[in-house]
Amino acid sequence: MDTANADTKANWNVPAVDCPSRTVVEVLANKWVLYVLGSLREHDEPMRFNQLGRALPGVTQKMLTQTLRMLERDGLVSRKVYPTVPPRVEYGLTPLGEEAALLTVAIGEWALTHVGQILASREAFTASAAAGPQPLG
Repeated sequence: MDTANADTKANWNVPAVDCPSRTVVEVLANKWVLYVLGSLREHDEPMRFNQLGRALPGVTQKMLTQTLRMLERDGLVSRKVYPTVPPRVEYGLTPLGEEAALLTVAIGEWALTHVGQILASREAFTASAAAGPQPLG
């Protein structure tokens, strides 16, 4: 184990505003980042922009562009431009992106396992809120 890296990590406090790792957590907490990483991992080969858009119902072109740029900037996604007319662009996961995409799999599996419980809890909460405050005693 790299002890210098471990010492540095020990001094970091992710919730602290000045912690460098906070920016990474903020990127990964973005719903479109999770969906893009998951789609690229599931597809298992580079995807074109429109393929990704079709794989992610509800994402706007602008949001997909911003998300891909952010992921490319952070080294999670690679962008390859082919010199054709019109230019063909493909996006794929880098090794770092492959590792991050494993998080999306874990989150997705957890969500699928517990969606019934979450929906039941939401319904109970809504019913309780609709009933209004209950007297004590």
